[in-house]
Amino acid sequence: MFTNLLMIGFAMIGGLALSRVMKLFNLPNVTGYLIAGLLIGPNLWGLLTNGSFGGLITEEGLKSLNVITTVALGFIAFSIGGEFKLATIKKLGVKIIIITLFQACTTVAFVMIAMMFVRNDCEFYVSRALLLGAIAAATAPAATLMVVRQYKAKGPVTETLLPVVAFDDAVGLIIFSVCFSLAEVFAAGGSVTAEKVILEPLREIGLSLLIGAAIGAFLSWMCRFFKSRDSRLMLMVCAVILGVGLSQVLDLSNLLVCMMIGAVFANMRLDSIHILTHCEKWTPPLFMLFFVISGADLKLSILPKVGLAGMIYVVVRALGKYTGAFAGAAVTGSERTVRDYLGLTLLPQAGVAIGMAQMVAASEELGVVADQVVTVVLFATLVYELTGPIITKAALQGAGEIDRDIGRERRAFAHFFKKKKKA
Repeated sequence: MFTNLLMIGFAMIGGLALSRVMKLFNLPNVTGYLIAGLLIGPNLWGLLTNGSFGGLITEEGLKSLNVITTVALGFIAFSIGGEFKLATIKKLGVKIIIITLFQACTTVAFVMIAMMFVRNDCEFYVSRALLLGAIAAATAPAATLMVVRQYKAKGPVTETLLPVVAFDDAVGLIIFSVCFSLAEVFAAGGSVTAEKVILEPLREIGLSLLIGAAIGAFLSWMCRFFKSRDSRLMLMVCAVILGVGLSQVLDLSNLLVCMMIGAVFANMRLDSIHILTHCEKWTPPLFMLFFVISGADLKLSILPKVGLAGMIYVVVRALGKYTGAFAGAAVTGSERTVRDYLGLTLLPQAGVAIGMAQMVAASEELGVVADQVVTVVLFATLVYELTGPIITKAALQGAGEIDRDIGRERRAFAHFFKKKKKA
């Protein structure tokens, strides 16, 4: 039997190895982490060996490693909150906020309505529709930023895309918190009352934001007494772990709590960007473990049962993102290229969506619905992470915002072959 530390070692080795393989295909590291988890996890090996070998990460190991995914979720939300500065929101203006709300809410509505028609494979299809609809709003900023930086994209679409992606996950977390509470009510089979549908979600959201704000303010105040980089890093780690722990004890949303910690800290400290950079240097191994463990948790045995739901989710979410971004850009009078191409750049989905799915998996009330949601989201993540950066590049190219870089690439290739021919 493998110990927890040995399984963590296997997870890190597998994640690092597959990240190198992904570079050969110019794909994001997160895709490699998910595949690594799938290859060393219990579900794939259980199918291949009829249960005689449980993989390098066993089923029992996955349960014991939940603390890693829980803490990683807290740091993901904390980093999102750190980008949520009031000064930045004011600078972006109303247009960006309207576009973000349009595309997020449209995507949620599209996926929820579509999932309500897929009933045969799930008894609690209402809960599944609520959860997948809410998760659909989340976007992966890392994959999008990678394409923008790689090709040095500039123009109206890029200028709109970056703030929308940053603001989108915060909106998605709030929507998810409401839908998560409602899904638990419907899955539990209890009577649907105004208290359970409205008051309990509002209590959870309000208390989560309040506790997160208090911890964020305390973190900002403590930074006055601890000046060194190491001390401030330890303070941030303590704040996030404290927020996650309190959210578990009080049955609150750890995503909202930690997002609020980051948001309050970022707005109370003028040097917050510099301090948060230290935290970003510490978290990569934690995030890698999070994605590898998430990949290992992919339930291949139920994939055929949720195949239709998975395909519908992938297609309808893309339609929702494009339609919502188009409508939001049209309402705000944005440039034609923003209306036509912005939605195509919002397809990548990874960390936050997987984090929401893992939060669903940890819920005792959701039961079998949780396995289906996690499987659909992980399947969609693989699809979006493989195709999203390619579509984003094509959209920015269509908008004419990376044409000059492509021209330089072509000239470089032409010059190379001309020199080779002369030689």
